[in-house]
Amino acid sequence: MRIAFLGLGVMGGPMARHLAAAGHDVTVYNRTATRADAWVTAHGGRAAPTPAAAAKGAEVVLACVGADADLRAVTLGADGAFAAMAPGSLFVDHTTVSAAIARELAQQGEARGLLVVDAPVSGGQAGAENGALTIMCGGSPQAFAAAEPIFAAYAKRVGHMGPAGSGQLTKMVNQLCIAGIVQGLAEGLAFGKAAGLDLDQVVDVISKGAAQSWQMDNRAATMARGQFDFGFAVDWMRKDLGLTLDEARRLGVSLPLAALVDHFYADIQAMGGGRQDTSSLIRRLAR
Repeated sequence: MRIAFLGLGVMGGPMARHLAAAGHDVTVYNRTATRADAWVTAHGGRAAPTPAAAAKGAEVVLACVGADADLRAVTLGADGAFAAMAPGSLFVDHTTVSAAIARELAQQGEARGLLVVDAPVSGGQAGAENGALTIMCGGSPQAFAAAEPIFAAYAKRVGHMGPAGSGQLTKMVNQLCIAGIVQGLAEGLAFGKAAGLDLDQVVDVISKGAAQSWQMDNRAATMARGQFDFGFAVDWMRKDLGLTLDEARRLGVSLPLAALVDHFYADIQAMGGGRQDTSSLIRRLAR
């Protein structure tokens, strides 16, 4: 298929690469043009100077950018993709953004005859690199059916969660669960170290029982060694938690643990760790 991919960061770049490897004709756009040029040198395809230029003639346009304002710019801005997309074509957003903008884009797309899916991902940089992401989707059944074959290039699990915005709301649930687990793991490791235990031995034992989690399996050892360079940055987690807390206020839902962990991540930012991955939460407890 003729595909345009907007945004070539640590997630978007690998996803676009998997699409090219699967045989799709991929045109890429990135705000920093040199990154798009480098991607084309490595993987083929073409680089476009604007989102609209990338989207022109594409059957599918995908985006993975930074936040609501970035997404609005590449879709509805002066050189945005929507104005260049033909009726019947598909737009998929892999950015983690607010449910409100997901619904807005679905409405704008419907008015133009487009199919629109909000499709945030989980699995981090490793999942993107390995083509093993989990994707949670919102949109009409028709839009999801059109998007699902595309996801085969880089996903291990895909779910249609409901109408527009449902993918983003599901991603918020995902981030809430991760935040609590990482904080619990950080406290457990800090306690074990203070008690004089061998942390490798502790994790080896408890990871076979009810304490087991993805975070324990993949981050406990590196947390204990003070290694925090694994892709999903604290800055991005704070963005996601901010979106979630805003949505919770709108819904009238109390999220005290999430608010507390968000405050702890602010401490990590103040310590200069904004670009470290989320497991750096243990730095607050280091002794």
